[in-house]
Amino acid sequence: MTTLPPLRDVIARHGLQASKALGQNFLLDSQLLARIARIPGDLDGAEIFEIGPGPGGLTRALLAGGASVIAVERDRRCMPALAELGEAYPGKLRVIEEDALAVDAPALFSSRPHIVSNLPYNIGTALLVGWLSAPWAPWWQSLTLMFQKEVADRIVATVDSEHYGRLSVLAQWRTSARIAMGVHRSAFTPPPKVMSAVVHLTPLDSPAGVPLAMLEQITAAAFGQRRKMLRQSLKGVPGAVDALEAMGIAPTRRAETVSVAEFVALARKLAAQQG
Repeated sequence: MTTLPPLRDVIARHGLQASKALGQNFLLDSQLLARIARIPGDLDGAEIFEIGPGPGGLTRALLAGGASVIAVERDRRCMPALAELGEAYPGKLRVIEEDALAVDAPALFSSRPHIVSNLPYNIGTALLVGWLSAPWAPWWQSLTLMFQKEVADRIVATVDSEHYGRLSVLAQWRTSARIAMGVHRSAFTPPPKVMSAVVHLTPLDSPAGVPLAMLEQITAAAFGQRRKMLRQSLKGVPGAVDALEAMGIAPTRRAETVSVAEFVALARKLAAQQG
């Protein structure tokens, strides 16, 4: 078993402090990190893609579980600490100093990795949308991602609930999404102002005949004016109101009452009409 110095000692020795500008909040609790690392399942021999490892807390847990990790980190202050971790696990850790939004991640892997990350708060949603919007089936096996709890709630929200919206539909039309665990703000250094949660998403078959662009157009219009009836919010989408009535969806309903399956069916119908 590889013995490593306490993460707090590593952070102190390298003079690391979480950067607010980079959306960083470090997790130091080794037991909590081990729990997060176990969420995707058995890691022995698995490939992992990690965004924003920082000083390497979660990376340690992933490597200890038997995984090989490719990590993207733009904060060069963290590179010496991550280099030490790589030396402790020879051939198991590759760190790329780059902006995660600019990396061609699929090109880094020969097989389908699990993505496991305590995501920087300022780019987390953008990364998720990108992973969900890419050609399907996806290049990854599963997503295990830390978000602010409010964002996590939006990802897994059910129809006709407070947090249900565009992100709910985008996440659930082609994945199964659940909150795997909550994480108290006090677990972080420095503690953020909000609670967090880890979301686990696994891919489903993408519904046939449903172009992503059409689904995005419909949900943008519907939830962009979510307090209005569908006949008003969707009137700018050609054929949408007539399609609602043909499908038996009352145009007096509002967006938050329309299920993922109904949005998918509407997108399929409109796409078919447009040929």
